[in-house]
Amino acid sequence: MRLDDLTEPRFSSEAQPILDMMGAMAPDCPLDADALCAKASADTGLDDFGPADYRERLDVYLKALRDIDGLHGAGVVNFYGQLLQLLKNRLLLADLLSRNPEINDIELPSPVVIAGLPRTGTTHLHNLLAAAPTFRTMPYWESNEPFPLPAEAGQQPDPRRTRMDVAVGVINLVMPHFALMHEMTTDHVHEEIQLLANDFSTMLFETLAHVPQWRDYYQAHDQTPHYRYLATQLRAMQFLRGGKRWLLKSPQHLEQVPVLNRVFPDCIVVFTHRDPVPVALSMVAMITYSARMHRSPVPVAQIARYWIDRLEQMLNALVRDRDTIGPDRSIDIRFDDFMADEFGVAERVYALAGEEFTDVARAAIGDYLTGHRRGRLGSVETSHEMFGLNEGDLRARFAPYVERFLR
Repeated sequence: MRLDDLTEPRFSSEAQPILDMMGAMAPDCPLDADALCAKASADTGLDDFGPADYRERLDVYLKALRDIDGLHGAGVVNFYGQLLQLLKNRLLLADLLSRNPEINDIELPSPVVIAGLPRTGTTHLHNLLAAAPTFRTMPYWESNEPFPLPAEAGQQPDPRRTRMDVAVGVINLVMPHFALMHEMTTDHVHEEIQLLANDFSTMLFETLAHVPQWRDYYQAHDQTPHYRYLATQLRAMQFLRGGKRWLLKSPQHLEQVPVLNRVFPDCIVVFTHRDPVPVALSMVAMITYSARMHRSPVPVAQIARYWIDRLEQMLNALVRDRDTIGPDRSIDIRFDDFMADEFGVAERVYALAGEEFTDVARAAIGDYLTGHRRGRLGSVETSHEMFGLNEGDLRARFAPYVERFLR
């Protein structure tokens, strides 16, 4: 599939009415912190958002969103809904902790963390390892609503899952080619970067919108407190739905290795590696394609330049900090090696984590692989030209990373 409408998005006759309906709702969805907080409190019946420092971060992000050129009404509603859910998650977590303070004493034994750029095999490895009952993971629906509303606690089917079914259906209708770049389903194992968003300090916000002001603010602050907030959420989720040892994954960790090690000092980290040039093109395609959800026209070349800068920063940070975690707790996996021997890589991760690679685990992973062969959904064609990029420049900028991890 070649995307020929990145700058001027075209929508199907089924998708356009949904966007029009969302656009009509925009006047009732102000991107304003006070309005959002009031709505979150009204929806939950709660008023304690936890540590109050989140408000400054929320205000910075909201201003960055309001400054986006070409922000359309459907985009306003989309961001309003996302931020409202994050605020509700904070309220629900604070309430849960107040009623169950023992959550803070729950141990998080040696989580296994996958750190790598998108398209380097991280999602495949994450879901492959999650297929067995060895590790605790979070499906997409749980990552978005980790804590149930009091009135919905214990209901079956879980209303959170039902809501995610609807959301995924809308995404697939409005962005039918997104699944070719990153498949998302209700039960798809998802990243903890979604949980970091609940503390309003995460790289996730950069992928959702072109917000350089937010990036500057984010990079100027130590992320340790927000990773600790993440750890608290993991304890709370363990309290609610069980599990003992977490399997985590996020590209954000590439430039936060010291922070990750500080907050989870016994973590096991799997670093994934692949030629960063095609990886960068694929990631830019995914981000510029999804930008149609909130703006038109889409400044493709501007977004592409931003993400090349950002990826260079992330990879250089990894080169600098990789040895923070020694070989007793970390491993480097090249994409081609992973594709050539998926079971072998799984065994290596299990061995590093000190977990027995049982027949049950092997069978579960085998079943997953049978139903998730590479390329089964198709792919999106990319080129340097479609983003206004130069391959030689990219090769030069990513050279330190390639020299360290791929030579």
